[in-house]
Order: sequence, then structure tokens, then C-alpha cells
Amino acid sequence: MEPGTYWWCSCGQSSHQPFCDGSHQGTKRAPVKMVIEEEQTVAWCLCKHSKNAPLCDGSHANLQT
Repeated sequence: MEPGTYWWCSCGQSSHQPFCDGSHQGTKRAPVKMVIEEEQTVAWCLCKHSKNAPLCDGSHANLQT
């Protein structure tokens, strides 16, 4: 990811995953701000169950399908 400010979608409704597009409006969810200071590889959480949101912590491996 390039340096900058990113807003991670916590509600799962954004059509621009993993980033917020405002779809959370009217819910109790809010996006999570992440500031990246220098270019780096980021593993964004897509399952929305990470205890280290907005980053992946492997929680998706424990989800029942």
C-alpha cells in the first residue's frame, strides 16, 4: 500500500472492499482509520472477524462455512 490514510470497512456492506464506501450509514458500525506512513504490504481483514482489525489475524480460518 502507498502511504496515506485508509478507511477499512467494518460493516461488510461496502462495494469497494476492504475499504469503506459509506454503506454503513444507518448501522451501528463505523469504518476504521488506518494511516500508512511508508509503502508496505498489508493483509487487510476481509472476514470482519479479526481481533486486530483492520489487519488480518487469521480468524477466517476458524469460521464455520
